[in-house]
Amino acid sequence: MGRRSFWLWIYLALGVMGVFNLLPFYWMVSSSFKTEAEVANYPATLIPKIFTFGAYSKIWFQEKFIYYFLNSLIVSISTATFSSLVGAFAAYGFSRFRFKGKTPLMTLFLASQMIPGVLLVGPYFKMLSIVGLYNTLLGLILSQITITLPFSIWMLKGYVDTVPTEIDQAAMVDGASRTRTFLLVVLPGILPGLVATIIFAFLLSWGDLLWALCLISAKSKQTLTLGITQLVGEFRTEWSTIMAATVIATMIPAALYLMLQNFLIKGFTEAATKG
Repeated sequence: MGRRSFWLWIYLALGVMGVFNLLPFYWMVSSSFKTEAEVANYPATLIPKIFTFGAYSKIWFQEKFIYYFLNSLIVSISTATFSSLVGAFAAYGFSRFRFKGKTPLMTLFLASQMIPGVLLVGPYFKMLSIVGLYNTLLGLILSQITITLPFSIWMLKGYVDTVPTEIDQAAMVDGASRTRTFLLVVLPGILPGLVATIIFAFLLSWGDLLWALCLISAKSKQTLTLGITQLVGEFRTEWSTIMAATVIATMIPAALYLMLQNFLIKGFTEAATKG
């Protein structure tokens, strides 16, 4: 096999993989612009015969989809912001200070990621009910922070370790406090890792269904993923409406990735080369 034939097969395999991965997304978008009758027709059509925004209009205005959307934004942004910032401070402490139990505690953070979330829902449900936070967005945020925070600390510690301690010492010699040194000197140096951590926490919270299903009962406080499941009826399922809701749900993560992709790629590249 010649070099040209080898690369031809490589590109062919990549093309097949690309079609395989993009076809479900195309089908979702295409179905969202179809009528309910066309979605249910057989054989299926790849391109809508009647191009309509009816599903989007219905999901946004009739199904009160905007409340689910705003709830997901509140929960996801709060989870990502708090876990990343607290994780950054904790990572700085683990990196710069020596204290008893440091290594076992870091190991415990890593081990906590191996526990399936379904095993923790019951205890969280009980605790939130006792303190009066069941069926509240705050309770859902706190529960998701406990899932994302250990990963944030573990990941950001690796980035803080790459920042020379001499930089801290130089800043403190100039009169900066520990907090000021961290915020103005160390934090800019770990910005790619911080952005990667924020994206991870946001996406994990945005796509969550299990915790929202178990910890939220009021319809007005449901998140996006939970709201989409309510569109599946007992006797009838309006697939074009579900597809429209799913398209809207994927727009935020896609936009977030496009805006921050340079930081994300740089963060993963640095983690790979320095790790």
